[in-house]
Amino acid sequence: MSASAIQNQPAINDAVNEIADGLARVLADTYSVCLKTQNYHWNVKGPLFHTLHAMFEEQYTELAVAIDEIAERIRALGEPTPGSFTDFAKLSSINEESGSPSAETMISNLIEDQATIVQTCKNVFPLVQESNDEPTADLLIRRMQVHEKTAWMLKSLTE
Repeated sequence: MSASAIQNQPAINDAVNEIADGLARVLADTYSVCLKTQNYHWNVKGPLFHTLHAMFEEQYTELAVAIDEIAERIRALGEPTPGSFTDFAKLSSINEESGSPSAETMISNLIEDQATIVQTCKNVFPLVQESNDEPTADLLIRRMQVHEKTAWMLKSLTE
């Protein structure tokens, strides 16, 4: 069902609002992790510098593309997209990072953040399924796959 067809039905319109709110949380978490990962890219040091510097750049580049895709899905549903640090801080489940933690702490934090984003996606998924919103379901499935793979790659550095 198209976004415009969904908007013409009052009960479904409530579901669209809830889906967009859930996607706004996914967007905020994704933006927060992107910013954190870029910070880590700039500030990592130690024996894993080269590996982590390159890995973090690859990760924040992928996240930047995802941010746009998530935001555009919210707009396709006919809802406004949050776009300020204030908005993201209110919506995000990600712990903000300041300073320059050790490389090991960076890895640990990002592993936890990947799991957080997966959970945020899972929280909105039942409503998406119930509403037969296949485009959003596809987006969420792809995001969960990326974050699970990223967590696995980061965990592999600690073993």
